[in-house]
Amino acid sequence: MTRLAQAAAIKRTKRPGAPNMKIAIIGVGAMGSIYAGMLSEAGHEVWAIDPWAAHVAAINADGLRLSGASGDRVINALRASVDISQVGQCDICVIATKASGVAAAAKAIAPVIGPDCLVLTIQNGLGADRRLAQHMPMHNVLLGVADGFGASMKGPGHAHHNAMKLIRIGEITGGISPRLSALEALFQNAGFNAKAFENINTLIWEKFLCNVTFSAPCTVYEQTVGALMEDQDHWMVALAAMQEAYRLGQAKNIAFSFEDPVAYVTAFGAQMPDARPSMLLDFLAQKPSELDAINGMVPVLSKELGLPTPVNDDLVAKVRLKEASFKG
Repeated sequence: MTRLAQAAAIKRTKRPGAPNMKIAIIGVGAMGSIYAGMLSEAGHEVWAIDPWAAHVAAINADGLRLSGASGDRVINALRASVDISQVGQCDICVIATKASGVAAAAKAIAPVIGPDCLVLTIQNGLGADRRLAQHMPMHNVLLGVADGFGASMKGPGHAHHNAMKLIRIGEITGGISPRLSALEALFQNAGFNAKAFENINTLIWEKFLCNVTFSAPCTVYEQTVGALMEDQDHWMVALAAMQEAYRLGQAKNIAFSFEDPVAYVTAFGAQMPDARPSMLLDFLAQKPSELDAINGMVPVLSKELGLPTPVNDDLVAKVRLKEASFKG
């Protein structure tokens, strides 16, 4: 029996003697730092892997500072490296990179993770499973969706998060397995609000609709969520982009939990009028965005089914043009 299987019996509160895991977090930006820090606090052997050398150096020298929703403190127990090969075999590997970094992460970890290592990938958008499958077997891969975890990096070695809403996790093929329940317990014991779901793909698609609605439109028009919704012309563009994604989901037989997608994304946006989607934040910081996994994924998947996507085609082209302005 693996140590993860043993963890299935852990109760929801931390207690002495709970089996500890060796966990690698691949991509310790804002969200990855939160995963690494809180899992380390729970007593696990955690390795934080990231190409940002200054961040890695700061963690190793002075610890990882977390501030915000769960308190302000410095965590000294975890280890950080730019090289996954230094870690050795793990019980769990969490891929917390941006969507564009999933393929590279999978390629890097494939030679070093053991046959029993569970891989959890948590990204925005669609296509993480496709990117992983190019480089590694998928029998031990689970999918995650982070909801309401607004987070940012304040500098090397310091991550801040604004909320602790929910981490949804599930098996790619559906159902509640013992290993899924064990992973749910592990995250809950570390202080996360985590929940296992029978059909994670539906939840991923429902978040995808919200991402498509706000990511590229807010970036193109450089508006907050609330400002976009108040601008009638821009809001109509955003809803048209969402409708293209919704028709794609229907064509793929996604069992959405709602009948009115406009009401669904409107309610989602109304909860965070001052928010700026990560795609807009990336543009303002002149960093590559997750465009290909969000609005850019709608035309890619729709083309396979012969569905037109003129609105997302136009939004994607405009975001690429804006990003090109700082690439050279």
